[in-house]
Formats: sequence, structure tokens, C-alpha cells
Amino acid sequence: MQREPENSAGAGNPTAVARQSDCELVVTRSFNAPLHLVFDAWSKPELFQRWWVPASAGLRLVSCEMDIRTGGRYRLVFQHPMFDQPMAFFGRYVEVTPNLRLVWTNEESDQGAVTTVSFEADGEQTRVTLLERYPSKEALDQALAGSAEALPEQFKQLDALLAG
Repeated sequence: MQREPENSAGAGNPTAVARQSDCELVVTRSFNAPLHLVFDAWSKPELFQRWWVPASAGLRLVSCEMDIRTGGRYRLVFQHPMFDQPMAFFGRYVEVTPNLRLVWTNEESDQGAVTTVSFEADGEQTRVTLLERYPSKEALDQALAGSAEALPEQFKQLDALLAG
């Protein structure tokens, strides 16, 4: 599985989404921004909430709590017009190494992934690698049919934020 967005703000920097194994998904993209700004967009709640929710999903982020430090916790609450009850995604930060790596758990179900986001400076650009490890092939299959589909759009929105 390999996908790239069409004519995004970072058209020269496509998002690559690939199944790495039965339980692993890897997403890579370079951003035209310095490493510290890209890391800030992932680690400062006021920036993160401006790009994380894919615009096409019809979701609204109603709450964003992020204690970004090793051992800290996060909780994101979304509302969708088709559902009466909000949806919560939550977990803890296993590793926070400024400008290098973020690792967090997804604890809303026993099928949640462990997500690792690595940041690497490449001249004027920053290369981001997101790796999600799922507990089973079925959990990854379900993610690919749902939230993983949105990653190229989310990264396009991050491009727009970094350009602004």
C-alpha cells in the first residue's frame, strides 16, 4: 500500500503510507520547515489542534489535553454530527525527546497502536517518520480502513500550518 496526496501545498514532498509488516504501518514525509518548528507543531497543543483533525472527516476537536513529557498523558475528544456521544482517544507518552522523537500509546481499546514519530533535519527541511505498531494484523487492517486513511490529509494540513 502506497499513497500520495494530489497537488498539496507540499507537492514536492509527498506523503508515503506503507504497510511495513502485518502489524506495522509507516508514514513518511518531508516538510519545508526547520526541525524545531515541525516538532513544535506536534508537541504544542495550541498548534497540534490546528492541523491534526482531517478537514474532510466532519469531526470537531472539542477537547485537547496534552501533557507532553515522558510519562505524561493525553486525551483528545472529538464530536461528529452523526453521533450523539463524543469519541475520546487517550494514552500516555512513553518517550519525549525534544526535536527527535515522540512515542505514545493509544489506550482507548486493547487494539490500540504504539505510535513513534521521529524527526530528522535535512538541510532546510525536516523528515518525519511515523511508525504505528498494532497488536494484531486485524487491528492494523481496521486502522487502514479508518483513521490511517486520513494521514496524507493531516500531513497536508500540517504543511499549510508550517507555511503560514
